[in-house]
Parts: sequence; C-alpha cells; structure tokens
Amino acid sequence: MLPEFYLTYLDSQLSASQLLTLEMLVWLLQFHKQVRIERLASCLPLPILYESRRRHIQRFLTLPQLSIPLLWFPLIKRIIFTQIQLGTQVIVALDRTQWQENNLFVVSVIWSKRAWPIYWQFLEHQGSSNLAQQQALLRPVFRLLKGYEIVVVGDREFRSVELAYWLKQNKVYFALRQKQGNYIKLKGQDYQKLSEFGLAPGMKLFLTGVNFTKKKGFGQFSLAAYWKRKYRGKSQDEGWYILTNLSSLSAVLKVYQARSGIEAMFKDCKSGGYNLEDSKASVERLTNLVLVMAIAYTCAGLQGQVIKSKGQQRYIGRLKELKRMTRRHSNFWIGLYGQMWIAALESCRDWIRNLMLIRPNKRRFFQKGLRAMALIQTAF
Repeated sequence: MLPEFYLTYLDSQLSASQLLTLEMLVWLLQFHKQVRIERLASCLPLPILYESRRRHIQRFLTLPQLSIPLLWFPLIKRIIFTQIQLGTQVIVALDRTQWQENNLFVVSVIWSKRAWPIYWQFLEHQGSSNLAQQQALLRPVFRLLKGYEIVVVGDREFRSVELAYWLKQNKVYFALRQKQGNYIKLKGQDYQKLSEFGLAPGMKLFLTGVNFTKKKGFGQFSLAAYWKRKYRGKSQDEGWYILTNLSSLSAVLKVYQARSGIEAMFKDCKSGGYNLEDSKASVERLTNLVLVMAIAYTCAGLQGQVIKSKGQQRYIGRLKELKRMTRRHSNFWIGLYGQMWIAALESCRDWIRNLMLIRPNKRRFFQKGLRAMALIQTAF
C-alpha cells in the first residue's frame, strides 16, 4: 500500500501498532474515500466491537507523534526532493477552504497540475487569514524548501502589499492577484484604480516601478495584467491584475496559472475524493485527519505517476474526451482507482476466471489486460 520509503521513515517515528493503524486508515481512505471517523470505524478491519474501533481511531488521532513539523515535514521534503530538482523553481500556493464552522488555511507546493499540502492550520475564525497567520505558516515552509527558488502565488485574499514586502525582504518571488478596485500609482501619474486601465479580453501588459500603496517604506513592485481572449464564444468574467517581483509577463502568467493546482487538490480532498467536508471531528483530530489524508494523497499521486510511466493508464480511465483540451484524469485519480481496480481483481478472481472461459474469442484482450494488471501492481 505505502511506498517503501514511506514505510521506512514512518517506522522510525511510530510504534509498530501505530504504524499498522496508520496503514489501515490510509487503506480505508483510498478504498472508501471517507474521512468521517464513524465511517472509518464501520470499515476498520479489526475484530473488535464497533465502539472500540471508533475509540481506537479517536485515540490514534490525538497522538503527539502526529505532529506536522515532526512527522510530515521530513516526509514531504523527501517526496519533493525526489520529484523536483534542488536548485530549480518551486511554486508555493496559498489558499483557504471553508465548510460548516471549519476554516482550513493551507500552504502547498504545486506538482503535476495538482498541489501537495505542506503546512496547514484550522483558523479560529471565519473568513480571510491575516498577515500574521500567513507569515506563521510560510516561515517553516521557507526553511523546509531551502535550496529551491521559491515563488509564492495567491489569490485576492493574499493581495496585501505588506505580505508582498515581507516576501521581498525574505528574497522570495511572488505573484499575488489584486482586486480591480485597488489603487496604484505609475511614475509621474496620480493614483488610479486598476479597473481604469481598460483591460479587455485578449489584452495583456507588464508595468514596472509601480506603487501599490500610499504608505511610505514599501518600495515599488511590478504589475502584470492579463485577460484571456474569448475562445469558442466563451471568455473569463474578468482579467487578472497581479502584484509581482518577477521579471516578465510570461514568467508571471506561468506561475499564476499553476495556482489552479491547489483548487484541484481541494476538490480531490472534498467532494471529488476523500469527502473531507463530511467530517464532524474536533479541530485536533481534524488536523491529524488531514495529515493522514496528505499521506494517502501524495501516495496515490506518486503511484498514478508510475502507472502512467508504464503506459497503462488507459486501463484505469479515459484518456481523451470530446471537446476537452486537457487530460481527463490526474495522477491522483489514476493512482486511486488503479488501486481499486487491482483490489477488485483479487475479490472477484473466480468470476473473472469463469467469464474468461466462456468468452474464448476475447482471450487475446484478456491476456493483454492481465499483463497490464501485473504492471500496474508494481506501483503498489
């Protein structure tokens, strides 16, 4: 289930019983796609009473060993190091998702059009995060990613010039989207709203030496503006205005477009995958459930990458879809459902054997499929 280097590392941090419980919880997440403790307890394969299974999971999720900096940081650092070459650019995305009374703030690294969570916190209030909370989550991430060229991207929640200035002071690149109602000042001109620039579909511009605040001491930044052209009769509702210290429009657009990976990750972790929003756990247990989910999520993504590298993804899902320009399924989806397909083979082996016997004219296709299954199994 878990890759060998996951097990080797986790074995050094957890007791034998704790590691086995973690492996079972990851297995349950992959197959049942639920993080609700009651649902996990219903399916946990331990020969004890249901209530005992539920308490077993609750106790596990309050273990002091399940510390994000102590348990997760070394593991995600190893994962990133194996996938992104040291010294190259790494895109760090900030975002927040809210459901019921829960307000989850996440810092992640973009990988293969998805994002891997690095650090997260459930805020004690509803609504946007503040500068202090943003800095508190980013500082340890910067230390973790030492040796990489970090670029921080964020939507309009993270538009403050104070955050931009702090990132600049820390020698970090950034691309932070701005609201159209924000005022800026170009050299020799008065302050004007971004909406007054007359940006329209198909237009783009890049300005340097821009003041984003009337306050003194923050210096000047660059402004990238872009509105995607109308395509097939459709266009975006509005353009992008991005505060940045990157040197070109193309560099800004490349990193900011990658920000969609964290939105895709949230979808995978919620209604499109693990159904995080169904959980009713306390903040402590929910924080550690996200840790278990992060282990499962990165694991599925890496396994999906292996399946694709062997050219067997067509056995898991559709490669193309009519009128769809992008690929149909992510590494995460391929890894998640590839695992379920292999497990179904084990459970339905007798039915499959009988079906193959009564359909000898399809033998060649069955044999190719069995070879594909053998290759896919090597990913797990």
